[in-house]
Amino acid sequence: MPAVRRRRFRRGVIAAFVLALGFTPAAAHAQQPTAPRAQVAPGSWRRFWAGFVTSIASHEGGHLAAALLQGARPTFGLDHGRPTVYSGIDPELHPHRQFVFSSAGLNVQTLLDEAILDDPHHGGGSFQRGVLFGGIATTAFYLTLGRTGSVSDVAFMRRTSGLSSAQIALIYGGVAALHIVRIERDGRFADFFVHPAPRGGLRVGVDLR
Repeated sequence: MPAVRRRRFRRGVIAAFVLALGFTPAAAHAQQPTAPRAQVAPGSWRRFWAGFVTSIASHEGGHLAAALLQGARPTFGLDHGRPTVYSGIDPELHPHRQFVFSSAGLNVQTLLDEAILDDPHHGGGSFQRGVLFGGIATTAFYLTLGRTGSVSDVAFMRRTSGLSSAQIALIYGGVAALHIVRIERDGRFADFFVHPAPRGGLRVGVDLR
């Protein structure tokens, strides 16, 4: 894909995420008076970050499990200072096995987010919010900065399948956008991304209640 088209695609993906955040009930009622916000409970940030770390660990665990279940011997290392799981699979000899390995991380995170959003009895707590934020943030990373690189999941998926980088980004980006819409429409996750500011306008960020 030419450099100009890549830049346009990145801007389009970012714009899609902004639009997904903007067209939500929270944004629609941004200027309406609201009740005073509750104080953040002690330990909420710790639970939030525990959920975030759980999401990232599930991503790496998905890679590890995919390699082991296919009879490979995965190894651990650093790529430019970033902890990385290496599949132990030759992508030239076994492209399908490598594709399963490379896609497993995002797949596991997506399934974990789906489980939280589909559970009618639990959710909305700081830990669940951290898990959801971790899944969406990881997807956003792989749609932008992480699309290329020596160990990029998206780059390996493109090399070992008939999909282009744009198609892979649309698949995972589309699911992440749907998750954003579901989060904003779910009362358990009120004001998760966009919420009214006390003096009018909007605040953008993850809210702990």
